[in-house]
Parts: sequence; C-alpha cells; structure tokens
Amino acid sequence: MKPLSSPLQQYWQTVVERLPEPLAEESLSAQAKSVLTFSDFVQDSVIAHPEWLTELESQPPQADEWQHYAAWLQEALCNVSDEAGLMRELRLFRRRIMVRIAWAQTLALVIEESILQQLSYLAETLIVAARDWLYDARCREWGTPCNAQGEAQPLLILGMGKLGGGELNFSSDIDLIFAWPEHGCTQGGRRELDNAQFFTRMGQRLIKVLDQPTQDGFVYRVDMRLRPFGESGPLVLSFAALEDYYQEQGRDWERYAMVKARIMGDSEGVYANELRAMLRPFVFRRYIDFSVIQSLRNMKGMIAREVRRRGLTDNIKLGAGGIREIE
Repeated sequence: MKPLSSPLQQYWQTVVERLPEPLAEESLSAQAKSVLTFSDFVQDSVIAHPEWLTELESQPPQADEWQHYAAWLQEALCNVSDEAGLMRELRLFRRRIMVRIAWAQTLALVIEESILQQLSYLAETLIVAARDWLYDARCREWGTPCNAQGEAQPLLILGMGKLGGGELNFSSDIDLIFAWPEHGCTQGGRRELDNAQFFTRMGQRLIKVLDQPTQDGFVYRVDMRLRPFGESGPLVLSFAALEDYYQEQGRDWERYAMVKARIMGDSEGVYANELRAMLRPFVFRRYIDFSVIQSLRNMKGMIAREVRRRGLTDNIKLGAGGIREIE
C-alpha cells in the first residue's frame, strides 16, 4: 500500500490527536491509517468504539460476510428485553456493519456492486429482525392475529426503490409497504383486537424503532408514501385491499415502482408467494398498448417541468441523462 501523500500526512496528524489511548498511532496498520484518513464516518465510529477497529484488524471484512448478518444480529438481540434496548442494539449493529462495509470499500477489498448488495442486505436484516422482535412482543401483549381458521397472520414488508433493487447506498432512506394476508382478530391476548388494529399499531411501532433519532442515531429514515393512497391511506393493508386498489386504481408509476419491489425476509413462504402472485398481473401486464408509452411521456414531461420550475441545472437525479431518466 502506498504511503499517504504530504497533505494527507498533515491531516493524519489531526486524526492522531483525536485517537483514544487504546488506538495508539504505532499500533495501527497502514490500512487502518488510510481508512481513518479517508473516511470521517469510520474515524468517528472507531473513536467511539475502539473495539471495532481491533475486530477489523484481526477479522478484515469479507465479500461473503453478509451471509452472517442475521446470525450476528440475533446474537446481539438475544438479551434485549424492551423496545429501548432493541432500538439501541439495532443502531449499534447498523453502524458497526456499515463501518466494516466502508472499510472494505475504501481498501477496495470488494467490488462496488457487492458494496451495494451488502448495504441492501444489511437493511433487510435489520428490518426483518425489528419486525420479528416486535411481532413476538406484541403477540404476548395483544394476542396473536389470526384468520377465520385460527391460523396466525404475519406482517409482510415490501422493500421498494433502491432497497428492493439491491442498490442501497450509505445514506439512502428506505421505502416500504406493509401488508397482512387475511382479516380476523387476535387470540390469547388480554383483549381482542381485529387484525387491522394489530398490524397498524405494530407498523407504527416498527417505524418508530427504525426511524426515531436517539443518542445512537437512527437505523433508517422510513418513507411509507409509496403505499396505496400515499400518506392519506391506511398504514397497513390486507391482501384483499391491496388487490382491489391495484386492480381498480393502480397508476402507471405505481406499476413501474413495483418492478423493483422485493419481499423482505422469508420470500418463499406461503403468504409471500400469495402476495407475489396477487401483484404479478398488475406489475406485468399481458398486453402493452400506446397508453403505456404515453404515460411514460407524461411522466418525463412532469419531471422536466419540475426541473424548470425549480431552476435546476446539471441535476444528477432529475436532469437530462440523470437517475430518473435512466430508470
């Protein structure tokens, strides 16, 4: 590895002054010095948690370590007894793994595509673990939501946008849609709730656990505006309500957005397959006509008008040749 250039050596001296005692300069490898110089995020994180740097030096990030995220997180959550503890552990885990990913990226240990996939899988791991912990806790408190046959009903989560497409970056928010399979009510709780009440309350708790800033930061900013009816619609919908909406009112942009949708967690379960089969006719139309092409023209025109209205020039997201146009 090449030594740091003269200007970076000068900056490195300011970094050294911030290092806590366990991170003496002479104990750091050339790789550690490079990453701490180039990444303020990693620098701030390991200064707050020196043990993370020790772990990075002894167990460098691997391209396939995403396969261990779920097991590592379950180990971190095994002694969590309340939502405050859950929020803290989720935030610390996200930051620790993001430090590992940033380390790998800075040192070019893995290719860029793998970085995006790891960030996306990290988000999925955190979302699913938070959902499962909250579901178990709420079932103990409110009872288990069941259908008419007494079968337990899960909360399914659709990851949209960059999350669904496996393209999440370090600062991305997450776009989600919540759904549950069948109507019914809770069983075994102190008082009966219908499934709509149960899953709405649970969805609110899940957003709070992921999105609310604490002294440890937040897990992800959660955006629920892609759900049917947007911000004015129910937070969580049954499969039947989703199907009715997309068949009767689904708009073309919602169809395009659904192309990237991905079910978080157990994507091969019975209810996941049912949800996927229900959405498929809306997302992938049997026939393509000129109205589809015209709707794309209309969307492009709306974007262009918005760019002009806001006086944007060379905008990487909305401008000519930008992200929206490519998508």
